[in-house]
Amino acid sequence: MEYFMRQRKWAAWLLIVMITLIWGYAWVFMKASLNFMGPFTFSAFRFGTGTVTLLIAVWLLKSGKPPRSMWKHLVVVGVLQTTIVFTFVMYAMQFVDAGKSSVLLYSMPLWSSIFAVKILGEKITSGKVAGLVVGMAGLITILGWDIFFVQDPAVIFGEMLIIVAAVSWAGANVYYRTRIKRMTQLQVSAYQMLFGTLGIFIATLFAEWGEPVTLNSESLFYILFTGVLASALCFTLWFVLLSVIDMITATLSTLLVPVFGLFFGWVILDEELTASIMTGSVMIIVGIGMAQIAGKKKAGLQRKADSG
Repeated sequence: MEYFMRQRKWAAWLLIVMITLIWGYAWVFMKASLNFMGPFTFSAFRFGTGTVTLLIAVWLLKSGKPPRSMWKHLVVVGVLQTTIVFTFVMYAMQFVDAGKSSVLLYSMPLWSSIFAVKILGEKITSGKVAGLVVGMAGLITILGWDIFFVQDPAVIFGEMLIIVAAVSWAGANVYYRTRIKRMTQLQVSAYQMLFGTLGIFIATLFAEWGEPVTLNSESLFYILFTGVLASALCFTLWFVLLSVIDMITATLSTLLVPVFGLFFGWVILDEELTASIMTGSVMIIVGIGMAQIAGKKKAGLQRKADSG
């Protein structure tokens, strides 16, 4: 699959669109799940379902266990990408709207780009810098000025938690690129999620033990959608993407997630779609397009230099 996508870039972008669509749709369900259970409990159900799904896939495909030397690295990735990100985000969503939560979390490309340049030594072109700046400006436009002037301490605390989660996810991306070797993406996704889910279960026991949980057809659908599709499937495909395209391009593409999240919130939850939201969404798409065009120009110049 990696070889196929390296040869056909359109396949990688098809995966990106599919992943961002599912992740964008999942934000609606993540917010709605709080009507049925606590944030940590939902995360435990979600990632427990995702872990079981992935471990079954590992067993069916006879992928085997990771090398012993990789276990500690998988624990780190699991804690950074699963435990911290989704306990912080779900807890914060009690105070922050779903749309704005997704926008804040997807400041991740900014932190990933900084880490990629400083730690991985990836080259970032002026075109990609411009695309990133336009995309991040689009996020700020969507958020509106109230993020800078909001007075509610609970909302501010929730927003800060989500920003920490974004930095943690960016750290997980870099750690994966530098430390995880000799493993399939299915193995990485399954075992990092296993360790990350254990962390979520521990947090749930301490924070929400004994609190009411409502399991019905609606809440079970939320768990299955976010667990099987948004977690098991999408995070496996995410690790595939990180293996075949540079991290700056991969993470920049995730700016589409809040665009889809806000759109689905408008369609499904009847949330307001303001002029600032539409303007910011256009800016994000333009920013991604600028970065992609810059990447193609750089690749074309490199091919000319090689042939010359």
